[in-house]
Amino acid sequence: MKKVLQTKMGFFFVAATLLWLKSYIIYVIEFNLDIKNGIQSFLLFINPISSVLIFLGIALFARGKKAGIWIIIIDFLMSFFLYANVVFYRFNNDYITLPTLTQTSNFGSIGGSIVSLIEWYDIFYSIDLILIVILFVKTKHLWSDERLQIRKPIMVLMAGAIAFSVNLSMAEADRPQLLKRTFDRNYIVKYLGAYNFAIYDAVQNIKSSSQRVLADSNDIVEIADYTKNKFAEPNEELFGIAKGKNIIKIHLESFQSFLIDYELHGEEVTPFLNSLVHNKEEGFTYFDNFFHQTEQGKTADAEFILDNSLYGLPQGAAFVTKGNNTYQALPAILNQKQNYTSAILHGDYKSFWNRDEIYKQFGIDYYFDASYYDMSDDNVINYGLKDKPFFKESMPMLEKLNETNKPFYAHLVTLTHHHPYLIDEEEATIPPAETGDNSVDRYFQTARYLDESLEQFFNDLKEAGLYEDSIIFLYGDHYGISENHNRAMSELLDKEITPFESAQLQRVPFLIRIPGVESQGTNHRYSGQIDVMPTLLHLLGIRADDYILFGTDMFSKEHKQFVPFRRGDFITPDYTYVSGTYYDNETGEVIEKVTDEMNEMKQLIEEELRLSDKLVYGDLLRFYTPTEDWKPVDPSIYRYGYDENEESRKFKATDENEEEQQEQESENSKVIHDPKIKE
Repeated sequence: MKKVLQTKMGFFFVAATLLWLKSYIIYVIEFNLDIKNGIQSFLLFINPISSVLIFLGIALFARGKKAGIWIIIIDFLMSFFLYANVVFYRFNNDYITLPTLTQTSNFGSIGGSIVSLIEWYDIFYSIDLILIVILFVKTKHLWSDERLQIRKPIMVLMAGAIAFSVNLSMAEADRPQLLKRTFDRNYIVKYLGAYNFAIYDAVQNIKSSSQRVLADSNDIVEIADYTKNKFAEPNEELFGIAKGKNIIKIHLESFQSFLIDYELHGEEVTPFLNSLVHNKEEGFTYFDNFFHQTEQGKTADAEFILDNSLYGLPQGAAFVTKGNNTYQALPAILNQKQNYTSAILHGDYKSFWNRDEIYKQFGIDYYFDASYYDMSDDNVINYGLKDKPFFKESMPMLEKLNETNKPFYAHLVTLTHHHPYLIDEEEATIPPAETGDNSVDRYFQTARYLDESLEQFFNDLKEAGLYEDSIIFLYGDHYGISENHNRAMSELLDKEITPFESAQLQRVPFLIRIPGVESQGTNHRYSGQIDVMPTLLHLLGIRADDYILFGTDMFSKEHKQFVPFRRGDFITPDYTYVSGTYYDNETGEVIEKVTDEMNEMKQLIEEELRLSDKLVYGDLLRFYTPTEDWKPVDPSIYRYGYDENEESRKFKATDENEEEQQEQESENSKVIHDPKIKE
């Protein structure tokens, strides 16, 4: 044995065995792969083998001691990739994909989150690397300087290929069409492993990138027919009821619906939001079966879905990977149909999530980013500006928008209630939970802070005269607590978090106040973020069937009450489909007898997601003209940012600036480079 360990091939097999075992241990400890039978357990154990043999086997073609060095380098890169997935999974409950690697501009803003996701025991994931480095140092002097006989590395690669073939065959037997029905990345990792998933993901992205090149105008017909058939006629009593009203859209970061009415230490966590839900005099209607539908893009996905009624992508974020597509987004429609001015207000810098580029494609007039706010140390925590100063400093901007004598569409994005849920001790007005899970425990403190900031903002809106005559709606963008925290959540909610319960926890709040319309109290209809855009269009008197939208009006009697999730799971009023299993909504129990209706619904969900992906990947809206008077958005006429040297510049949309604006538009130079607006 000692002699074997001192050889080049012996060193290779030690490195390969350690990497294989480490990969398996990480799969079991770190990833929730929902193993259901012995075949899946066996496949999980063997699936790292093929990748390990093939990638490390490449190093065996090197001469002499260089082979050992390359084995260590490749081992390190594979280990680093695997550990990066561990950290990513701890928050996102998902795996790194090629599109997420294009979002590196976001990393500088999430350093605090990454640090909080690293555990002390992670050091053990590097032990195998330390051992092979020691072994190499002690045995390399015994190695020949010659290359191995070519048949040896070739046999290793062949063994890896055979291992993969056996692995894939067994996986296909347990999960037919594994590589064709891939809405859920968990299946690929469970059956084929993280390394093979990375290769599969790269191939899929190359295929999706080619879709735009190969697309033509005929491809949009199928999608247009589908959305026209799905269209729900507007509620006659509400159609056009809010025409010309301002729209104030409030984005509740990482806010899940279980927080509504939740009590911690005998206190309501969100007393102000609770009052909006229960006090009909405030005029808000609360949809308690409203779900987020985001995937890897999280916040960016939520924005994308609400402003386009298209689904986010299965990998990465459309904001980043499809930022130059043609869109027919809500802000552009409102501008062309009813002369709305649109603005985004956000206490982070403009390039985060590629917002400063994709907002131009949406036809958004103003982007008030961090450069417009006081970003001093006292005002900033974690991702950016704290919510209380953010709302306070946003008020003058809203008042200026209101002075233009045009209706406005303003989208305010909050930040403080974001993982890892950091808050200054003096600003925490409720003690943390006591589960021992820091992220979960602090979650309630930042939720309370957000609630207090909303109360302050609503008072300011009323004082400024903007409250009564505006559509105001609030929505949660995505979950804040992932399945990785099920133990703590089970303790807090006093029930086991099964796959069914986890799906129910994807509810996020949606509250809307419509001027002149009485509160409906709590509306129990099932709906999702995809349904918001057609709902708003109908309230303003704009028919949604003129556009390609996958959602339906939430107030319509014909509203489609099924909520697809990005991975192919879905929820209806009667049952929930999660990872291949149907559950009864009333009991939470598994439905043993699957009906034809359930299977048809599953096929419908898959078709809807496929069509949305086809549209976005192929940039098909460039081939579609929704109405005769529609003008495609020209992104070149928008420019965002604050320049202190232009303090004297007037607000772009004031009457005295109209002529200048028209001249600039004719020259494709619509400058939106406004001064910082102060009280």
